[in-house]
Amino acid sequence: QVQLVESGGGLVQPGGSLRLSCTASGSIFSRSAMAWYRQPPGKERELVASISTFGSTMYADSVKGRFTISRDNAMKMLYLQMNGLKPEDTAVYYCKLTDILSQYWGQGTQVTVSS
Repeated sequence: QVQLVESGGGLVQPGGSLRLSCTASGSIFSRSAMAWYRQPPGKERELVASISTFGSTMYADSVKGRFTISRDNAMKMLYLQMNGLKPEDTAVYYCKLTDILSQYWGQGTQVTVSS
């Protein structure tokens, strides 16, 4: 059984930084692709960044150069370092684990960027 728990969200001023963390349980983390998604108020959930089992990364155009995704397989942790935050980054952020059989989602953490 896989469980994902996000943390690190909160209220931050424009231009500020936050680091989101996702803690995974279970034994498949190291062989699974991981990703961060977000769902802004009233909008569809969207992909923010992803990282493969080998560490290859991909970013949405809207966050390139500002966000960095990383993983620690030994600790079963996924991270999202967010710098230069903008009001349009306000959303609930979710981590997702994908293996060959299933997908798993966390419960989400709220990020609000406002002055």
